This record gives sequence, C-alpha cells and structure tokens, in this order.
Amino acid sequence: MIKTLMKQIKEYKLPSILTPLCMIGEVICEMVIPILMAKIVDDGIYGNNMGVIFKTGGLMVVIAILGLLAGLGGAYFGANASAGFAKNLRKAMFDNIQTFSFANIDKFSTSGLVTRLTTDVTNLQNAYMMILRMAMRAPASLVIAMVAAFTISARLSSIYLVAVLFLGSFIFFIMNRATRYFKQVFEKYDELNESVQENVSAIRVVKAYVREDYENDKFKKAAMNIYNMFVKAERNLVFMSPVMSATVYACILLMSWFGAHMIVGGELTTGNLMSLLTYCMSILMNLMMLGMIFVMMTMASASAKRIAEVIEEDTSIKNKENPVKEVKDGSITFEHVEFAYNQTSEEPVLKDINLEIKSGETIGIIGGTGSAKSSLVNLISRLYDVTGGKVMVGGVDVRDYDLETLRDQVSVVLQKNVLFSGSILDNLRWGDKNATEEDCKRACRMACADEFIEKMPNGYNTEIEQGGTNVSGGQRQRLCIARALLKKPKILILDDSTSAVDTSTDAKIRKAFAEEIPGTTKLIIAQRISSVQGCDRIVVMDDGKVNGFGSHEELLKTNDIYREVYESQTGASGDADFDQAG
Repeated sequence: MIKTLMKQIKEYKLPSILTPLCMIGEVICEMVIPILMAKIVDDGIYGNNMGVIFKTGGLMVVIAILGLLAGLGGAYFGANASAGFAKNLRKAMFDNIQTFSFANIDKFSTSGLVTRLTTDVTNLQNAYMMILRMAMRAPASLVIAMVAAFTISARLSSIYLVAVLFLGSFIFFIMNRATRYFKQVFEKYDELNESVQENVSAIRVVKAYVREDYENDKFKKAAMNIYNMFVKAERNLVFMSPVMSATVYACILLMSWFGAHMIVGGELTTGNLMSLLTYCMSILMNLMMLGMIFVMMTMASASAKRIAEVIEEDTSIKNKENPVKEVKDGSITFEHVEFAYNQTSEEPVLKDINLEIKSGETIGIIGGTGSAKSSLVNLISRLYDVTGGKVMVGGVDVRDYDLETLRDQVSVVLQKNVLFSGSILDNLRWGDKNATEEDCKRACRMACADEFIEKMPNGYNTEIEQGGTNVSGGQRQRLCIARALLKKPKILILDDSTSAVDTSTDAKIRKAFAEEIPGTTKLIIAQRISSVQGCDRIVVMDDGKVNGFGSHEELLKTNDIYREVYESQTGASGDADFDQAG
C-alpha cells in the first residue's frame, strides 16, 4: 500500500524533500534563541554589559528572521507537495476506474468511489502535509530541546524525561482506543454520500411520491452515524489537552522550585533557568503535537487503504499479447456460452447458449424480465467475459481482439440512456469526435431525432443539462441512438432503447436502419413484438436459455411463449406476458 501511494508523489519529490529541511532549519533557529536569551540575562543584564545585549539581541533578530523564512518555506513547499500528491492520487484512481470492466465496477459502489476521490484523498492530503511539516518538526524539536536542556542541567532536565515518558504512555493508550472509531467513520461517509446521490439523481421521483420526509430521515440517520462515531473518538481524545496542560504546569512549578534553590546555591544561573523553562514548553508542546499527528495518521491510514484498493484494482478484462486489431465483419457466434456475474454462483445467468448470426442480419431479442437478454449482448463487446464457451465476432474470439478496436465496431445503446452536459452536437460527437455537423444531422435523421432538435431554439447547439434532464425519455433515447450510429459500427445493439418511443417513430427508426445501414448487424432487445417482428430472425430468451430462434412466422408456429405474447399484444387472446410461463 505504501509503495502504491508513494508512486503518486512523482514530480513533487523536490518540495517533499525541501519541506522537512525547512522545518529542521526553523527548529534549529528556535532552539538557539533560548541560549542567546540566557547570554543576554547572565552576561548582559547581570554583567552590566550593554555591548553584549545589543550584539546578542541583534543576532537573535537575525536568527528569528531566518526561522521565519524557514517556516514560510516549509509552509509553501508543504502545501505544494501535499496538494500535488492529492491531485495525483485522484488522477491515478480516476484513470484506473476508466479501465475497469463492469465486473470491477460492480465491486465498488458509486458512493464509495465518490468518498474515496473526495473525503479520503483530502484526509491523506492533510496527513501528508502534517508528515512533511509537523512529523519532522515535532520530533526534531523534542530531541534538540532535550539535548540542550540536559547540556544545561541534567538534574533539572530529568523532570522533562519523567513527563515525556508519562505523556507518551498516556497518548499511546488514548490513541489505541480512538483508532477503532476513526476506522469506522469512512464506511459511514459512504452511506451518507449514497443517500445524497440517490436523492439528487432521483429528485423528481422523490417529489412525485412526496417522500421528502422519508429522505430527510434517511439522510439524518446517515449523518447521525458519522456524528456518533466522531463523538466516541473525541470522548477519548478530550482527556489529552487537560492532562498535557496539567503536566506542563507541574513541570514548570517543579523546575521553578528546584531551579530557585540551585540558583541560590550557585549551581545554576537565572538565564539558564529561563532557557530550561523555554525548553520545557517546547518539549511538552511538541509532545502534544505528536499526539495530534498520531490522530491524523490514524484517520489517514483508513483512507490510504481505501485509496490503494482502487489504484491497485486490476481490471478483469485485458488485452492479450498481440491482439487482433481489425474486425472483419459483423457476424456473431455463441458457442456453448455460459456466464455468471459471480464466480461462486450456484447457477449461471446464461446456460449453454448456441447462436449463429450472419453479418448484416437484424436480430430481435425478446423475453421476460430477468431472462438475461442484456447479459447476452454485454458479452459481445466484452463488457463482461464469458465463464464458459466463447463468443466470436467476425470469426474471431472476442477475447483475442484489442478492446478499443472491438468496442469501436460494436456500438451499444444501453437501457439507461445517459447524456452529458454540453450541446447536442457535443453529445453526438461522443460517437465520432471528428464528425461534421452534416454527419450528425444524418445520424439524427436515421434515429428520428431531427424532428424535435430542429424545433429547439438553438437547434443542434441547444445545451443539454447534466443527465439530459431537459429532454424527454423518448428524445433522450433517440439522441443516444444517433450517437451510436455515428460510430459507423459493424454491430449495433439496441438494449430496449426504444421503449419510450411511440410505435410510429419506432417503425420509422427500424425502416431507416434497413435502408441506410444494411451491412450493419443489428440486435434489437424489446418487449414489444411489433418492434422485432420485422427482424430477419428473433431470439426468445427464457430463464437464461434460448427458448426459440427463428423468423416471426416460424416462432408463431413453433414457440408457445412467443405465440401467447403475440396474441396478447395484438388482442387475439387473454393477458399473456413475457413474464408468464408459456
């Protein structure tokens, strides 16, 4: 984990080295000042020597300025290094997420990934800043101050040693108790982000069902869980400040008492006692700072582990060595295909699928909810990999293709249609970034999207809101189909992507496909028989198996499920449905 995270320092190595060096410089300057102060008191004031006072005082000013510059340098370089480290962590996570297969994405929740990219990275950024500055400054101050104090008076400095041992043991005990609560906090952050994400993305549904109170209670519960965890942790930490303050004052009283007796006895000078008291405050305050570093490190360790999990996650779908970089045609073959989302599942989602589809054919795929229609087509572009058998495109196993090459030639319009913020043209050019405006218009005419685009105030330059919320479901579907067509694919998959389109427009789209892209293999998943009955052949899926495969006329004669649903949808019989047994 540490190795993974340290790789992200990259170009910020120099600021990461300069920050602790600056902090050590600041510490040295701070530790020299009490010695000079003692000289002013003993040689200047008691020795009645103004020259020593002015000379030493001037030297103190110079050293103080140098310490200030070192401190500013530490702050500047530390901020630069920690912010850069956080930037690289986010980029490394985001870049790796882009390589994830659907199986990898299923492993991490969306809210969990958002928390890792935001809250967890911020925690690690703050911890890295603390490590570079305070984690170097506090121990250095502690050691230098202790050495300087023992040099002045080993007898009085033994008071520090006892105090340091006592406080060190106390801090370790408190940190150990608080750690377990901090580790649980970030899981609660996931729940909080999930609540916010669901509420914002589905705000129209919340309003429609008047569920604001329910969502408020859900958010309040998630927020309260985080509050409770922090309170439990802080209850342990609350004792640190008073115990440390009591220890500091006890040290000052003991040193003042014993130091006064030593001054009277001639064993110590007044200036040396002042220096020892200054070192006392420095030692104990830096010990308190170390305690806070431990708290920060405890919180950061949980975040670091979660971030490393995302960066180290290896995509389950990779290119083979020397992959095939050309798709010959749009023919598709399923040979004894089996597939399960979870390798430990008792029963696969797809079972012994055998299909042969010719290039340029239009294939309809129908079946009840959960019959694995989408799972079937997801295997073609390797969004998932088969667990048994093989899928071939253009006569080549899809696992032998270069992923980018394969997915460029297999255009998919998924069930959930997503548009991005930007103009309509910007969204369309996701299919082909070099497409001209005329190319976009042609694709929109095929998808029957030109009908509503041209009525918009700014036409193809109309801005789409995030998620496409300012267009209807049917309009969103047609834009997504047009976007897919711009890829000029050899295989086009429409996964129930005309469900929000009226039957007349659906028919126009299918007619345009037949006339404009006859050489493209088209797979149309639908619930309406009218959407697929004109296809060359139709696949009837049932419980992860192919229940029937043939033309509309053939299936009416040979397939009970297809016939019953057809009769139901055309009004020829009762209420049959794909979700009812044939």
